[in-house]
Amino acid sequence: MCLCLNKGYHVDSYEVLKILSDKKVLYAEDEEGIRKNVAETLGLFFKKVVAVGDGVEALYEMTLSSYDILIFDICLPNMDGLEAIRNIRKKDKKIPIIILSAHTEQEYLWRAVELKITRYLTKPFDKTSFIDTLKEAALELVDSNLEIKLKDGCIYNPCTKAVICKDKDIQLSKSESRLLEFFIKRENQTVTFEQIYDYIWEFEQPSKEAIKSLIKELRRKVAKECIKSVYGIGYKFEIQ
Repeated sequence: MCLCLNKGYHVDSYEVLKILSDKKVLYAEDEEGIRKNVAETLGLFFKKVVAVGDGVEALYEMTLSSYDILIFDICLPNMDGLEAIRNIRKKDKKIPIIILSAHTEQEYLWRAVELKITRYLTKPFDKTSFIDTLKEAALELVDSNLEIKLKDGCIYNPCTKAVICKDKDIQLSKSESRLLEFFIKRENQTVTFEQIYDYIWEFEQPSKEAIKSLIKELRRKVAKECIKSVYGIGYKFEIQ
């Protein structure tokens, strides 16, 4: 099966899942058996999976680290999944969120619609539906753009994590591709050193030299002119 995106660009639909290979997902499910099985499956696609069994714990995790996709059940102890999502949406309007729930009542469906959910998947769900849901969330992360144009005629492919420049494929590391996509989503915005720390290194506290080293390598592969230094603050990414 192929997807046709971006004015005729073709890609195998399973290639889309590779967008997730440098991403982190937070999964909230109260039933331990389900949580373990689904988390193992998610580990096949994501760089990191954090699984919790409590709505309050899920909110707390969001204060500790940056996540790319959320997958929540509705029936969670201490705070239901939809209430947790409502709190998250106050700060983050764009993060893709998937609901896995046995609830099909209209009340829950309407609450989910209001919270701009990527997909509401009812239990029990089959493998195909789950994979299709992950693909949808993956495409949402890149605004369904699988040919991201950079300066100097270069193109970034979020599926292969490679930059195509002058007919040459330049492969990025997971840290490089993760930072590049972080920049692309914040085009023409100043990104601080602290934001980069939180997104790339989580609990580690690397020196500014570690960031500068990563930026230097990314500039070499992507195009030096794309990443502008903002003295004493961080960087700004420019495509045009």
